[in-house]
Amino acid sequence: MLDPSKPRKLRVLIVDDSAVVRQAMAEIIASDPELEVMGTAGDPFVAAQRIRAEKPDVITLDVEMPRMDGVTFLRKLMSQHPIPVVMCSSLVGDNTETLAAALAAGAVDVICKPQMGVKGFLEDSRIEICDAVKAAAQARLSAMRPRLIEAKLTADAVLPPPNVGAMIKTTEIIIAVGASTGGTEALKLFLTQMPLDCPPIVIVQHMPELFTAAFARRLDGECGVTVKEARDGDRLLRGHALIAPGAKHTLLKRSGASYSVEVRDGPLVSRHRPSVDVLFRSVARYAGRNAIGIIMTGMGDDGAKGLKEMRDAGARTLGQDHDTCVVYGMPKEAMRMGAVEDEVPLERLAPAALRLAGAARPH
Repeated sequence: MLDPSKPRKLRVLIVDDSAVVRQAMAEIIASDPELEVMGTAGDPFVAAQRIRAEKPDVITLDVEMPRMDGVTFLRKLMSQHPIPVVMCSSLVGDNTETLAAALAAGAVDVICKPQMGVKGFLEDSRIEICDAVKAAAQARLSAMRPRLIEAKLTADAVLPPPNVGAMIKTTEIIIAVGASTGGTEALKLFLTQMPLDCPPIVIVQHMPELFTAAFARRLDGECGVTVKEARDGDRLLRGHALIAPGAKHTLLKRSGASYSVEVRDGPLVSRHRPSVDVLFRSVARYAGRNAIGIIMTGMGDDGAKGLKEMRDAGARTLGQDHDTCVVYGMPKEAMRMGAVEDEVPLERLAPAALRLAGAARPH
């Protein structure tokens, strides 16, 4: 008999054509006391039968499968029986581009398949997979629908042209952004609203290794600003946004009046690598009041402490509001800690950041 005092475990359906991967995923998910494996399926047709019999809380879905690929199944699922889906991939070859399409089709998150036999990977993999599944279960799928930009940005929201003479003796304003579950589409809207002369932007979005390069290429093709995956030593430039690479921490560095990034290895911080806390702490240290910090949708508390450190150092800070978050976790924790100066709907974050940058920039 079930104990009503105990919270119900989240039921997970694992869909993958590899029996080895299904077993590994099942063992990882079963190791978390908050999760249980509802069942497994070797292809989307078997998965559809299981879903009709019993609706899972979350589905982990392989990208490449026989009879029907994962993205096609995802589109059918979202149109008929919306269920939070976490895409699972080995990230080999063109799969990174396919995963970008999966996120656009409604996947809540992407994870790497567990790599058995790779020293040190399995435990990190367990943490990331279980956290992604639990975050997906909390996701509000309605908040993932494409949003219309309320109005075209006016000239008042655009920063003035760079003053070359002033830059000799002043420091550039930068924008640092942290996001997790639901952040891929949120960042797309945020960056498409940025003018070509926007302040330099550096971003941590929780996602697997290798996928960040494809994500950056996708954004670069859809935004007016230049977007690329960060490499060690890259300079922060106006009209450019750097995306922290998966499985690496990205930190801000300063030399005189210019900024660059350091990309380095390290342990999981706040259960993540890259970690928003790591980026924000470095921004607090090297940019101080010359920075704008923004925390977006995501589960957990990564970035909350770092954003508080930024605000304490004089930076202006913004948080995405509850109604537009897929998961109102990271912004909520940052608000609780007093790290957020103002909460703003997603479609107004970019204009708000530009206004703050214009007010903070030395004249």
